[in-house]
Amino acid sequence: MHIAAVGDLHCGRGSQPALQAIFSAVGERADVLLLLGDLTDWGMPEEAHALAGAIARTVRAPVIAVLGNHDYESGHADEVRRILTDTGVIVLDGEVHEIGDVAFVGAKGFAGGFGRRTLEPWGEVAMKAFVREALDEALKLESALAKARAGRRVALLHYAPIEATVAGEPREIYPFLGSSRLEDPLNRYQVDLVFHGHAHRGSLEGRTTRGAPVYNVAAPLLRRTWPDRPPIRFVTLPEAPTPTLGADDDRPDTNRAPARG
Repeated sequence: MHIAAVGDLHCGRGSQPALQAIFSAVGERADVLLLLGDLTDWGMPEEAHALAGAIARTVRAPVIAVLGNHDYESGHADEVRRILTDTGVIVLDGEVHEIGDVAFVGAKGFAGGFGRRTLEPWGEVAMKAFVREALDEALKLESALAKARAGRRVALLHYAPIEATVAGEPREIYPFLGSSRLEDPLNRYQVDLVFHGHAHRGSLEGRTTRGAPVYNVAAPLLRRTWPDRPPIRFVTLPEAPTPTLGADDDRPDTNRAPARG
């Protein structure tokens, strides 16, 4: 399966021509297009309509998305989701969508930091609520992974699940770019690929501790890395290997490195 992915498009009211130019690069190269949050700039319905129009005019492949923090800014996240859904976009928020033998699972995710520096639910009520949001988003992701029945799993997030793909950002803002709590369900359910955005100055790639490739596809990062081409990342998910007779587990090996376009 050939996957095209981009996040952080920050669509404004007049963005439709630029978006159509970006999406036209997908063409026949991809079997599915993934949008990794911050689809709009201020989370306004008119911005969602502009994005939906660009998708409808340009993209023929299935489109699967998650929302980002910008999409919640104005309190219209539900309407943004409805507008995109009415156009045929599958917007995941703790759900799973399967195409053939590939399950796409998604959630927005949240902040909180990584590793031993992960924020803990201690002290003020506001601090506990912040950590609760991160836990709730991780539970959404875990629930979707648990419901997936297809042989392979691809995870969509806006916030980063590992520290490696935020490297390059100022260290002071690492806790606001993602959370290790999102990595835990990815490891338990052995995902094949992970995509996220949000870290505009982060790093392109990393891996979970179980070896699953993680791609940061924030559009500003892709533009800076490849200024001579549209900000779309193309990744090929190889065909699942034929199970060995008598094997205890027929899940594909997540330690393999996917071919990249």
